[in-house]
Amino acid sequence: MRRTRVAQARRAHAWPREVVAPTPPKQQPVWLFDLDNTLHHASHAIFPQINRLMTAYVARVLGTDDATASQVRVDYWRRYGATILGMVRHHGVDPDDFLAQAHTFDDLRAMVRAERGLAQLLRALPGRKILLTNAPVAYAREVVRLIGLKRAFAREIAVEHMWVHRRLRPKPDPLMLRRLLARERIAPSRAILVEDTLSHLKRYRKLGIGTVWVTGYLRRMAPGVVSPSSALPSHSAAEALHPMQAAAMGARANSPHQPAAAPILFANRPGYVGVKVKSVLQLKRRLVRRG
Repeated sequence: MRRTRVAQARRAHAWPREVVAPTPPKQQPVWLFDLDNTLHHASHAIFPQINRLMTAYVARVLGTDDATASQVRVDYWRRYGATILGMVRHHGVDPDDFLAQAHTFDDLRAMVRAERGLAQLLRALPGRKILLTNAPVAYAREVVRLIGLKRAFAREIAVEHMWVHRRLRPKPDPLMLRRLLARERIAPSRAILVEDTLSHLKRYRKLGIGTVWVTGYLRRMAPGVVSPSSALPSHSAAEALHPMQAAAMGARANSPHQPAAAPILFANRPGYVGVKVKSVLQLKRRLVRRG
């Protein structure tokens, strides 16, 4: 009896038995989704309209013809990541006026093309989703509504929200993204940018974020668009191109080597691209496959 009481007393005053703490749950990612040519087919009808409107705006400001204005538009996109930056920096245009004039549509609903199942896909992906687009906020919100993603995003970051230190800093500006990640308390290692534009992915991969390249909506150049004498596409064909493709075609034309007539098909995955998909609907399956 005495031994039992002593044992009980010892147990009462003994150090608690070591308990192994449960493994903390893995931090969920934060998805940064681009809009145009990532979540919907902007090259179908919207990009041609935007490019025509931007070209007309540049032509009015510069007092030049449409062909020259189109080259300036693409050159500013290539140099600064957005045509609006070149127009503001070199010609002092009002950015709000430029955006409003370049995003005027008689019937946006008829121009939008998107895949079914986007809302279900975004709900199935773990973690928060943030829309991050260089498009103006009114246009972005309307497109998001039309493709059924009105409730899909925790935040919607449009070009008007990308002012830092009194300067407009749209993608691929690194300071803008660092400020966004800090404000949202997102470690770069948790962020994943889903985007169609390689220059944005390349710049932001250097910050340590994950990258997903969406290629399905990038325009494939049809045979015969490029003439034997020039690597530049025809004016009507150029209007439908993503600016990156138009810039690449221009680089071919200025190359001292004989320009190739083969289309730009974006077949390879650069080293700074973590995952390449044709459609965001493939995203969950590809990420599971990569483990």
